[in-house]
Amino acid sequence: MEPTTIGLVGFIIALILMGFRLPIGFALAGLAITCTYLFFGFKYGDEFQFARAVHPTMALISSNAFEFLHSYPLSLVPLFIALGHIAYHAEITTEIYYAGRVWLSKIPGGLAMASVVGCGGFSAITGSSVACAAAMGRICIPEMLRFKYSTQLATSTVAVGGTLGSLIPPSVLFILYGLFTETSVNKLFLAGVIPGLLSLLGFITVIFIWTKIRPQDGPVPDENITSRDRWMATVRAWPAVLLFSIIIGGIYGGIFTATEAAAVCVTIATVYGFASKKLSLKNFMSAMRETALQTASIFFIAAGAKMFVAFVSLTGLTREVMALTEYYQMADWSILLVIVIMYLIMGMFLDPIGIMLLTLPFVIPLVEGMGLDLIWFGVVVVKLLEIGLITPPVGLNVFIIGSVMGKAAPVHTIFRGVINFLAMDIIVFALIVIFPILSLLLPNSQF
Repeated sequence: MEPTTIGLVGFIIALILMGFRLPIGFALAGLAITCTYLFFGFKYGDEFQFARAVHPTMALISSNAFEFLHSYPLSLVPLFIALGHIAYHAEITTEIYYAGRVWLSKIPGGLAMASVVGCGGFSAITGSSVACAAAMGRICIPEMLRFKYSTQLATSTVAVGGTLGSLIPPSVLFILYGLFTETSVNKLFLAGVIPGLLSLLGFITVIFIWTKIRPQDGPVPDENITSRDRWMATVRAWPAVLLFSIIIGGIYGGIFTATEAAAVCVTIATVYGFASKKLSLKNFMSAMRETALQTASIFFIAAGAKMFVAFVSLTGLTREVMALTEYYQMADWSILLVIVIMYLIMGMFLDPIGIMLLTLPFVIPLVEGMGLDLIWFGVVVVKLLEIGLITPPVGLNVFIIGSVMGKAAPVHTIFRGVINFLAMDIIVFALIVIFPILSLLLPNSQF
């Protein structure tokens, strides 16, 4: 059997298994082992030999998984996940929402805008879109519904706000992208700042227009909020501002690496939580358990993907894809358009991490061949995956909000609200593609 045929069949089966919601780690690891075994078993074009394939398969699979899991930058993942859980239990992330709430409450749709700001603040501390949507959904949506906001506006706002966790650093997707493409995670974090803020401002603009057209969907709460209340809420948000400043300011100023910034922030958040008595030992241990579970899940997926990447490289499938583009003399813009459409379609059905790790072996050589900046392309990929989190029929963040709300907000209701934000997401994405400086300004000016 031809090596490229084995590679192509393996890739197609991987897509099918992921489409059937088989756990990504099991799908990629199982396929990598099976297909690598077939590759060595059929090697040299003769009959399949069982014994010949065992040793090289186990050596290749084990060495790739071991080397990847022992890479130093991978320690970023548990650190930032732990930071998110500790900050949530210590109420650091919720203070950002409450500060936005008291400042914006007198504006039509102000509570929804505050929810987006809260999601942005949560994203600036932790790197998970799903965790952001789940945590902020429990805080923000009941508050908006209590003040007679429409269910569509309340739920869709948090669903789209949660996607900011993919783009605003720190981001698990940026960490994995950096590891698999061997690009600087520090620069990727900085590259996501301006596009992330543009996305946040875009969502606020959509809420403003929505409530201008339908003011009954976002009424102004009948509350007496004083100037003292506003400033007190702002002061209480200082721990979140400090953590974000350490992550972005420390990396930009060359004071910390991303790993060092994460470790410092985890320490500060833990000390603050216990000192302020907002973090109990029980909640701290709960945060550690949640961190261990999420980290193990991501590590298993990443290790399976690394095995699969090694298998794809072995078969020469990537070279065949590049040769195909050269044969048809595809222009650079047409190749990029195909990549964008591929990510948008896959994002409608598959998990973001799985999509990225499955496709990078094929798209990165094409991007490098076009002479495009891999840091900029990382932002492009993550923005596309962010859009996929709210795109029907399988928008992961929408289903997370649906599970938080239960029968009070059917999934189709949330999707109808989310559609209002998708146009703005496309506009921001177009700006990122047309003006690469939006992504590269901070990384290129780093001290």
